[in-house]
Amino acid sequence: MSKKRWNIKKILKEIISTVIIFFLISIVLNYIRKPEIKENIYDYKLVDTHGATIDFSSYKGEPLVVHFWATWCPTCKLEASNIDALSKEYNVVTIAVSSGDNEAINAFMKEHHLSYKVISDVEGVLAKKFHIQGYPTTLIYTKKGKLKFAEVGYSTTVGLKARLHLSN
Repeated sequence: MSKKRWNIKKILKEIISTVIIFFLISIVLNYIRKPEIKENIYDYKLVDTHGATIDFSSYKGEPLVVHFWATWCPTCKLEASNIDALSKEYNVVTIAVSSGDNEAINAFMKEHHLSYKVISDVEGVLAKKFHIQGYPTTLIYTKKGKLKFAEVGYSTTVGLKARLHLSN
């Protein structure tokens, strides 16, 4: 019986294989959990946590990211800095679901040094209309207003930018 010797090449091969398998599984899970969205976000005018009206129809002509999240969601907290970075370059509107009133959400934003736009969906009514069942859920609309991507789970800044680039 021969002993299997580990070397750097074999270790790297195992790591890469594991990452690829994890990536493929996450793609399948995202596809399965993807919400069936029939609502038109561009029909909505909502008020953010600072009292400003957000008229979604004003975003037509440019890509738009709509991000459903929650302050109590661990994955959302991990992803928050990615969404914040994205919001400095693109139109990003987030919807905090069942996360408390405007004051609580603004305190969370301040504590975590986040600056993106947030609409409070205190009772989860908007999330239900959009059939959002998992958090975070990110929707990416083309500049023509068509929903191009709907993804549940963690996304990197690079991944989000790539999807935005593909949605042009």
